[in-house]
Amino acid sequence: MELKILNDIVIIFGLSIVVIFLFNKLKIPSIIGFLFTGILTGPYGLGLVYSVHEVELLAEVGILLLLFTIGIEFSFKEILKLKKPVLIGGTFQVIITITVIAFAAVGFSENSNELIFIGFLVALSSTAIVLKVYNDRGEIGTPHGRIMLAILIFQDIVIVPMMLLTPILAGKGGNLLEALLLLGLKGIGVIAFVILGAKYLIPQLMYQIAKIKSREIFLIGIFAICFGVVWLTSAIGLSLALGAFLAGLIISESEYNHQALGNILPFRDVFTSFFFVSIGMLLNFEYALQNIGIVLIVTVVVIFSKSLIAGAASLILGYSIRTAIIVGLGLGQVGEFSFILAKFGLDYGFLNGSSYQLFLAISIFTMALTPVLISVSPGIAAKAAGLKLFKRFAKKQEETTADEKLKLNDHLIIIGFGINGRNLALAAQTAKIPFIILEMNPETVKKERMTGLPIYYGDAVNEEILHIAQIEKARIAVIAINDPAATQQIVYNIKNINRDIYLIVRTRYITEMNNLLALGVDEVIPEEFETSVEIFTRVLSKYLVPRNEIEKFVDEIRSGDYGMFRHLPKERTPFPGLKLHFPELELVTFFVDEKCPLIGNTFIEADFRKKCQATILAIKRNDKLISNPGGDEKIEKGDTLFIIVKHDKVQELSAMFTSNSLNEGDIPDDKA
Repeated sequence: MELKILNDIVIIFGLSIVVIFLFNKLKIPSIIGFLFTGILTGPYGLGLVYSVHEVELLAEVGILLLLFTIGIEFSFKEILKLKKPVLIGGTFQVIITITVIAFAAVGFSENSNELIFIGFLVALSSTAIVLKVYNDRGEIGTPHGRIMLAILIFQDIVIVPMMLLTPILAGKGGNLLEALLLLGLKGIGVIAFVILGAKYLIPQLMYQIAKIKSREIFLIGIFAICFGVVWLTSAIGLSLALGAFLAGLIISESEYNHQALGNILPFRDVFTSFFFVSIGMLLNFEYALQNIGIVLIVTVVVIFSKSLIAGAASLILGYSIRTAIIVGLGLGQVGEFSFILAKFGLDYGFLNGSSYQLFLAISIFTMALTPVLISVSPGIAAKAAGLKLFKRFAKKQEETTADEKLKLNDHLIIIGFGINGRNLALAAQTAKIPFIILEMNPETVKKERMTGLPIYYGDAVNEEILHIAQIEKARIAVIAINDPAATQQIVYNIKNINRDIYLIVRTRYITEMNNLLALGVDEVIPEEFETSVEIFTRVLSKYLVPRNEIEKFVDEIRSGDYGMFRHLPKERTPFPGLKLHFPELELVTFFVDEKCPLIGNTFIEADFRKKCQATILAIKRNDKLISNPGGDEKIEKGDTLFIIVKHDKVQELSAMFTSNSLNEGDIPDDKA
């Protein structure tokens, strides 16, 4: 028996490999590659795939698994923190988008109900694309990532009332009030079930499954919970996507969440690819080319309008102009649930064949542009935030911080108040170190300020905020945020203002280390390596290795920028705490060549201390290190001298040597 779907899957995967390989060479996101694969293989392309409906079913599974994994990575506490962005930001974005698009579409129809339906279609954004891109970038936990998640959650909920309203707008509906009331009661019941399940039912169930110690049973149990909750929400009229997200939240509250996530990820990635391919299959590319003018114009209008409205929602929530721009560009596309709603429009006469294809073309174009817009959004936001047009938006937060008339000196600046920032602030309080916190979440700032914590609302990307925090007088700055692009911009701004500040950055991934070190960061602490440090620390302690030896080993790894783990060609910095504790001093090295007039002189005769207030720490001679040399030690040709001297005396010290002075760590390999 021949299965056509099997043949189609082979074609899709085979062509996807070729297309994505080529797109990767051109640095085009893989999502666009999947969309292009769908266009090629679909009925309007080369017609290689015939089981379009079956592929769409696999695509729906991909969306569900994507939202399920997002839910696992969150928790109820984090979702409760998003209630304001969900209710206020989501409501504003949806209602204003429907209104604006309805007015903008007047030229397409004179039927007001039809215009409202068009607003419904455009108001929804792509949960699958946005969350996948930001999940891959590791930015779901950033301020802009959390706002987008909140708005997308609201959209996934509001799709149900939209579907109920569609037949009523067409004049074929029943009692809307009764339907909405019943839906609300069902929703409350599901939420109660989810809370009870997360607290009592699922942990016990997962414990019993885990006791069997069977990987297969564990995996089947995870899928059963996921699709069981999805079936429940679907049965009472809520969206499948919302059910998958709630199922993930239930798992997230158990101690088995990491194992569940690890098992699901491979399935998620495979099935999610079907979603993007299935979207591409829907597009009649010939129709899009014949009407390319109107398609491009409407695409630009949709992206511009939605970006502007979503950005405005962020500003209403109290976030900075930079965050607003990133959120706006991230939510500028038409979403996958709009396709489901569009089919309702076909059934009830709001769309015909031509307008449906126009909608598909616009939707797919906006989706294809989304990864590109997300990629360039940090740069656009950084430039836009510096324009005079947007200065007034930043003025309020600057004045809020400035009103405190901060009087700080030699203080610590903590940028970001997540887990790391919170722990650091607690340690600083205990050690009585003066500090100030800059945080982007207005709710967090409001709550923590009531406890007396010196926390202020401000985007550290803005140089004015750094000036108000008196970065010029600070001794140390610690950046602990989940936004790589913002982190690099903040580092650049800080070093541009205060070159001598000791800068520590917490980052998630190894790949970010080189760029940050090149920008002048003194210490980069990657979460991946710190986890490894903690693991082997515990392993060594179990082998009864002395505690002081373990601490020495850990210090060597950290002071060497984790070189033992990452094997990067970066030399260790001697005396890594020198700059921190004695910022006015500098460790320099001088190579004694044959032209040096000091050859043959003792250190007493050279008298570095009296002439330049310098101290000789060590001599490197014939691959031998002489520490703390005596005053009668003679300077010989080929020596490398390690000297501590004040910044303003380096030039005077250099004048005593005919060879060029070398900064710390710049000794040529052939002479060292």
